[in-house]
Amino acid sequence: MDFVAGAIGGGLSAAVGHPLDTVKVRIQTDNHYRGFWHCAQETYRTEKVWGFYKGGSAAVLALSMVSSVSFGTYKNILCTICKLRYGAADAKPSKLDVSLAGVAAGAARALFTNPSEVAKVRMQTQKNPHPSITHQPVSKPKYRGSLHCLKVIIKEEGFGGLYKGCSALLCRDCSASAVYFLSYSALCDWVTPAGSQPGFLVVLFSGGFAGALAWAFATPMDVIKSRMQADELDQHKYKGLIHCVRESVRKEGVKVLFKGLGLNCLRAFPVNMVVFVTYEGVLRFTDHYINKK
Repeated sequence: MDFVAGAIGGGLSAAVGHPLDTVKVRIQTDNHYRGFWHCAQETYRTEKVWGFYKGGSAAVLALSMVSSVSFGTYKNILCTICKLRYGAADAKPSKLDVSLAGVAAGAARALFTNPSEVAKVRMQTQKNPHPSITHQPVSKPKYRGSLHCLKVIIKEEGFGGLYKGCSALLCRDCSASAVYFLSYSALCDWVTPAGSQPGFLVVLFSGGFAGALAWAFATPMDVIKSRMQADELDQHKYKGLIHCVRESVRKEGVKVLFKGLGLNCLRAFPVNMVVFVTYEGVLRFTDHYINKK
């Protein structure tokens, strides 16, 4: 049920966070934009509302997979650690236990979701002017949808193309996931009386705060990940993780690693409120239903 609850929470959160995620990716990969509002205005002016939802199907798939794999792996690894260390899967875990389970969850989700992340980034960075702007027929875009994007990547770049930026994604998700679960657990424990479940307001706030804090840690690697995944075969700007970091910092300074930081944290708060409250709600509903049976 942890896998199922995580998938439902992730899928619902996609509708909340995808428009801001599109703006974030464009800011991180294109120097044309002067900031959040400029990017949002340009996107709406040239592509209308649809421009903000490019890669939306990939986002729903990615976030469902991310949350499912993340929560399912986290809970199962944490139970295994507790059983090995304390003799019982439901024993109270230490902060180190929570952090280690978080790292494992981050590694698992990075490996599972990299292909959909690549498709999402490619779709989001593909600019197709709306017909009402050009007043003439618009040429067919290179990528006509998320599945078509995946097919084109495999055809042009091989299966290896689906794992572009995987090293950066691993670095991002392992560190961020440890912070994510540790901060959520610590906040819930801090404001909830011992022996009782956290209330939904506590879950909402703790989930939102955990998401924002995790993205504050994740943003530098998120920038590098987006740039590596947006780097198509005919561009081939970056040879790898270190080369991408070095070239980005050399050309744009250290501040480039923090592009989209505020936007990431702003987007993460409501998105992770939805993720955690849905996750907890599904688990509590199923627990109650099973117990009544």
